[in-house]
Amino acid sequence: MNLPGVYEAKKKNGEIYYRISITFHNKHISLGSFSNESQANSVYILASKIVREQCYDIDDYSESFDLSFDKWVILINFRDNGMYFKNPIYLKNRYFIYYINKKLLLKFDIDDLFYYAHHKIMKRGGHLFVSDYGMQVNILSRYGIKNYAVVNRDYRFVNGDNTDYCYGNIEIINRYHGVTKSTHGIKSIYTVKIHINGDYIVGRYLSENEAAIAYNKATTILNNLGLKKEFPENYVIDIDEIEYARLYNSVRISKKIRNYIIDN
Repeated sequence: MNLPGVYEAKKKNGEIYYRISITFHNKHISLGSFSNESQANSVYILASKIVREQCYDIDDYSESFDLSFDKWVILINFRDNGMYFKNPIYLKNRYFIYYINKKLLLKFDIDDLFYYAHHKIMKRGGHLFVSDYGMQVNILSRYGIKNYAVVNRDYRFVNGDNTDYCYGNIEIINRYHGVTKSTHGIKSIYTVKIHINGDYIVGRYLSENEAAIAYNKATTILNNLGLKKEFPENYVIDIDEIEYARLYNSVRISKKIRNYIIDN
């Protein structure tokens, strides 16, 4: 007879292991599997204390527990908020917290709850991403921030907290490829650079749209000169085709770009 919450199962090679699950608020929740029955039972007992006796909070987690931290958060949120998510999310009043681990927790607007309830956030090499249709997608892309973007140059966290991903806390400074905004008194200047063998200045412009289009024009000039390189394209969405064509024809491009010599 198996211990409470523990179910014996067999692998294809005949090896026995033990699955654990708990039912709470009519929800059947899998807690994982173990090779040792007593260890599996200890996880079941711990999970029961969390949801039924309300003995623990998220900060009480210890690495010595056999229950994973993700499951710990999931159970406590379900207990406190009555909503089950398969990812380590804890609901607050107007936002939610996503726990990457016990030390790293991210804050999001409630509008993003459905997305992150179904997309697990992973951290690798300092980048936070989800798997979407088999592709690794940087979470910053949801804000219109490019993969190459640099914090405090291309975007910034308004309150200085780089774990607060609420929309009101993220300000995009530079939206377009090759464009960098700088402020001179009350005037903003947009400097455009393009990378060939090092950075070349395309020009400096008074509007962001001009700068974005100047980058596109510079890439066309270079390709027409014979430079075999694929450049990203800036999609300027807040003007129509007529205005785009007018700006494209009027923006000036530096002589270094127009007279660039292709090194064969």
